[in-house]
Amino acid sequence: FVAVGMVDGVQIDYYDSITQKKVLKQDWMERYTIREDPNYLERLTGILQGHQQTFKADIGTLKQ
Repeated sequence: FVAVGMVDGVQIDYYDSITQKKVLKQDWMERYTIREDPNYLERLTGILQGHQQTFKADIGTLKQ
């Protein structure tokens, strides 16, 4: 499972099922989150882990 955040065609973040961590890809995103929302990465990582589990369950349903 992979999730990629894009703004105006530029990748800003990344998540995959192997690392299970959201990783910021732009310096301005890191500066923003540190200043404005220090819990951003932890919160969004949890949300994406939930999406990953939902996606896995949906694929299992479709296989049946």
